[in-house]
Amino acid sequence: MNNSPAPILNDRSAAQRGLTAGADGKAAFVRAMFARIVPRYDLVNRLMTMGLDRRWRRETAAIARPSGALALDIATGTGDLALELARQGARRVVGADFCADMLTAAVAKAARAGSAGSRSLGHRGSSIDFVAGDTTRLPFGDNTFDCIVNGFMLRNVTDLSAAFGELGRVLKPGGRLACLDLTPPRGPLHGLFGFYIGRIVPLLGGVVSGHYFAYRWLGQSLRPHPDADTMAGIMRAAGLGEVGYRLTGFGTVAIHYAVKPGTSERAGRGMHDGRDMRVESDGPGTA
Repeated sequence: MNNSPAPILNDRSAAQRGLTAGADGKAAFVRAMFARIVPRYDLVNRLMTMGLDRRWRRETAAIARPSGALALDIATGTGDLALELARQGARRVVGADFCADMLTAAVAKAARAGSAGSRSLGHRGSSIDFVAGDTTRLPFGDNTFDCIVNGFMLRNVTDLSAAFGELGRVLKPGGRLACLDLTPPRGPLHGLFGFYIGRIVPLLGGVVSGHYFAYRWLGQSLRPHPDADTMAGIMRAAGLGEVGYRLTGFGTVAIHYAVKPGTSERAGRGMHDGRDMRVESDGPGTA
């Protein structure tokens, strides 16, 4: 039996078909695309962000307040954000992804970091499990997790409202959600960012990974992607509270955050009143 992904990325029109396909077609396209770029995925991420993605993941995990928590990293990829949750003191971390090849890489990375399966991560006493899971059909019960994070997932989701609704379902009342992703920048950087993502990144990704069209998809997937304010509105409409976002990466990256309405002993301390949306920025000259 041949389990290799369908050879869709050799076709010049593959990325466009991924954009115009229905929900199931887009999901299949994205899954096959990520399966192909796994071997060089981390390296290309470091290069295209000049290493800043590590800092962004640390900030995202910190916003979720994982210390002592049962935490979910959805669309975990190769597991960087799941490992960061463990480093910041999560009691247990579940990393979920719908791409089996990514999960295989994540398990190997966790093993190298001192964890395999549910064994403790180093001296911090955390445990990490990696499981198959789709953002819109999560295999977890209601009110399971103290906090949830995701990194560079949202632009690949077909139905954002359904995704936020599902994340809210498995989040405990008072639990925190933090979402890291690219966002269309405002002002004069908009055109420069479009050129970098649309032209430079595909060339870089193609040279390093051998899959030009996978990284061409990155730029094309951002065209219909909501801006930061619109994304925050989708989160509020899905029933999440205390919604806000932090801009970084010269305004090209947003960390959206929210709290599930309700209270808990863990999450109820130190929360700001979320009736008005919070917008934060590192400033125009800070990445």
